[in-house]
Amino acid sequence: MHSAQSAAGERLDHVSELGTARLSVWTGAPVHSSASRRSLSMAEQALQRQEQASGAELSCDALLDLAQHVETRCGDGKMVWRVWGRGHPLVLLHGGSGSWRHWSRNIEFLAQNRMVVCADLPGLGDSDMPPEPCGPESVGGIVGHGLRCILPKGLACDLVGFSFGALIAGHTAVAAPECIRSLILVGAGALGVPRGPIRLERVRNKIGEERRVAHRTNLERLMLADPGQIDDLALEIQDQNTRRARLSSLPFATTASLAGALEQVRAPLGAIWGEKDAPAAPDLPGRIAALRRVRPDAAVRVIPGAGHWVAYEAPQAFHTALNDLMPCSDRP
Repeated sequence: MHSAQSAAGERLDHVSELGTARLSVWTGAPVHSSASRRSLSMAEQALQRQEQASGAELSCDALLDLAQHVETRCGDGKMVWRVWGRGHPLVLLHGGSGSWRHWSRNIEFLAQNRMVVCADLPGLGDSDMPPEPCGPESVGGIVGHGLRCILPKGLACDLVGFSFGALIAGHTAVAAPECIRSLILVGAGALGVPRGPIRLERVRNKIGEERRVAHRTNLERLMLADPGQIDDLALEIQDQNTRRARLSSLPFATTASLAGALEQVRAPLGAIWGEKDAPAAPDLPGRIAALRRVRPDAAVRVIPGAGHWVAYEAPQAFHTALNDLMPCSDRP
């Protein structure tokens, strides 16, 4: 009988094999392992699907079909990652009560010339709860451990974190600095700036249309500035994410935890906010000023008219901003 510890070890051995395989794919070297062939095949499939889609979005299910599924250790359990495409690693960390699905409108575009790695953060999505005591520092350590297992040897990633994921990205950059080439924060909080109250509807005991209406209300109040952007996909993502959410990020939102982490980060830093980011209201300039007090060199982009979930609401503008903030050699 295998213990939880030995099972986790077996998963890590598998991840190490995948990491080597992806390095072969990225460099154009011959592909030998079955994992490498699978990665190359899915990258080709993604490009074919994109050509066939003619501008249409791939569904979350279609994206899952094209992804590699990787697990790394999270205490005695697992942290789940999904990987698409080929190129220099681009790692995306989702927001609170979320999952990899927060990036559903971005993965296909970014994977055209990048190895896109999306995490389910501990206690969210398909990942297990982190061990106690649990905080941004310990979760960042778990993510950093995962990056060491997943990234091709000798390659540091461009790390992008959204909302709670921005907080975790900052602590990951402290825990595993050798894994981070650049850090980009999206809709970041935890900078020591007060946050206005946002009243959200409870959905836990609601079903059917009542639950759907509550999700729509919450998306409008917190995530998306334009109610017209609350489509069936957004509602489905919100429902899938909240059903799986066990870790609450709310206690960390009004702290200065990210600001403290950034004082220790030496990687180039960028930040993106939507102009109408609800958690940043009514003082987005104050948030930007707080970031620059810690890192005066931070490059900032504000996307007009967009809300907190800017990567979903304004994907093209988000991709342009991300491109501006990327190291010149590997822009998506």
